[in-house]
Amino acid sequence: MTTDALEPWTATALSAAVRAGSTSPLDAVRESLRRIDERDAELGAFQVVRRDAATREAAGLQAAGTDLPLAGVPVAIKDNIPVEGEPMRDGSAATEGWPQKADHEVVRRIRAAGGIVVGLTRVPELCVWGATDSVYGVTRNPWDLDRTPGGSSGGSAAAVASGQVPIAHGNDGMGSIRIPAACAGLVGIKPGQGVVPCDLGETDWYGLSENGPIATTVADTALLLSVMADDPSLADLDADLGPLCIAVSTKPPLQGVTVDREHVRALFQTAGALKTEGHAVERFDPVYPNGAAIAGLARWFAGTWSDAQHLDQSLLEPRNRTHAAIGRRIVERGLLSEKPRDAWKAKAAEIFETFDVLMTPVLATPPIESKRWSDENWATSMAANVRYAPFAAAWNVASFPAMSVPAGVHPQYGTPMSVQLVAAPGKERLLLSLAARIEALRPWQRVAPSYA
Repeated sequence: MTTDALEPWTATALSAAVRAGSTSPLDAVRESLRRIDERDAELGAFQVVRRDAATREAAGLQAAGTDLPLAGVPVAIKDNIPVEGEPMRDGSAATEGWPQKADHEVVRRIRAAGGIVVGLTRVPELCVWGATDSVYGVTRNPWDLDRTPGGSSGGSAAAVASGQVPIAHGNDGMGSIRIPAACAGLVGIKPGQGVVPCDLGETDWYGLSENGPIATTVADTALLLSVMADDPSLADLDADLGPLCIAVSTKPPLQGVTVDREHVRALFQTAGALKTEGHAVERFDPVYPNGAAIAGLARWFAGTWSDAQHLDQSLLEPRNRTHAAIGRRIVERGLLSEKPRDAWKAKAAEIFETFDVLMTPVLATPPIESKRWSDENWATSMAANVRYAPFAAAWNVASFPAMSVPAGVHPQYGTPMSVQLVAAPGKERLLLSLAARIEALRPWQRVAPSYA
């Protein structure tokens, strides 16, 4: 092994090096495990580290052959989908923690593509919140240990942003890929409905949730999405997009939310860079119906109840008992009407009759404090989440693809800023290709400064 062969520590470079024979799956996995041992004690990104199992699997892949898209790449899996032989705690003391009997289909596809699962990453209990802390510990942001890496895929984001793994699995029910990606200066995409197998809990939060990738580069994001979706075309980024019509909006979907002016500035700087490339950029604020927010909140509450109802309620965090109890009442009273959601989908579709892409901020403020939010009451957690990350959830309700792309560093706080790209269903490749152009025009630091 040479150090050069493992750099620049991206999935595309590592897999190419493994296929070329300049490094091996075992070398890559050992390097990842070394980094985890060295870096994760202060971050708390991992719930489970599969040292022996990952080493055996890497050696097995090395012996079997490595002509695969993720050949030997260390991957982290969010601890809310099954990994065979490992416990799935979902951030909760109320879960049983028995070894899972089989891989989730997404895990199976990653392994079949040559990825090596080095560990499972931490989540807030039942993946409810936009900050990652639980009975198992507090996960911290590699850019600023006093701030959260977001949630609920915060462990995955912290693992990637600290260079412990080059790519990670996440999932997104109300922004849980895009919010952590934005907090940690990463790329993350929530695909549209049906692109990637879901199977998250009993109801997929009543259709809000999707599995997707988190990575340091657009190419890595596209590669992992193509594996998850079993669609190699998604990794083939369009270098010649042609002129696009891009709508730019700073209007939060929720009233009463103030957007930090530096996040606004980052949005317009990104839009300006695209305009210089010949894309048509126009200010346009979508109309977000109240029904869209109601439909999203109702499914968020009800989805939590569906995940919690078979657990020992006394072992849940108090705030999540409250959250699930609201969901139970919504379900029992038959308040999960599809009409407001369908109305928002139709209204959202009208945007993309005129525009190819909508661009907004991801966050309204820098990431919130990293602490035991689980010690706070329900109302405190709700207020904190709504104020700092209001832009993502509307697109879960609509089931449209949306992604987070880095857009600079906050000059006062030193934390990453990002833009959200949204497009019509089936346009994941368009979003990825546009994100690649943003990356070329306004490149970003791939991992947090302390871990570079």
